[in-house]
Amino acid sequence: MKKIINSEMAPAAIGPYSHAVLAGGFLYISGQVPVNPENGSVPEGVAEQAAQVMENLKAILTEAGLNFENAVKATIFLTNLDDFQVVNDVYASYLAEGSYPARECVQVSRLPRGVDVEISMIAYKG
Repeated sequence: MKKIINSEMAPAAIGPYSHAVLAGGFLYISGQVPVNPENGSVPEGVAEQAAQVMENLKAILTEAGLNFENAVKATIFLTNLDDFQVVNDVYASYLAEGSYPARECVQVSRLPRGVDVEISMIAYKG
């Protein structure tokens, strides 16, 4: 059985997908881009974009009754791998040391709405 999770505190989906799906004790969160859910704006700098993405992920986790401590896997998509350290620093600031999820980070040619960063995540509700 699966349960669809959507949060009013995260930006509305821009396609036929849910914010997240809870199935088998795992929460699969769709890739989040740095859109401010209150006004639809996208921050200018990559650090600000990464922070907005993390806030969007946090809103979805909260809606499911979870937090970043429950995260077991993340995938970071960057349009420029030179931004890795900046994004990594912002990402790490939201996580508890010693409780980091598994992760990969890849460079892609484009992301929706012309943003610089997108992150998807899997969390365990068990």
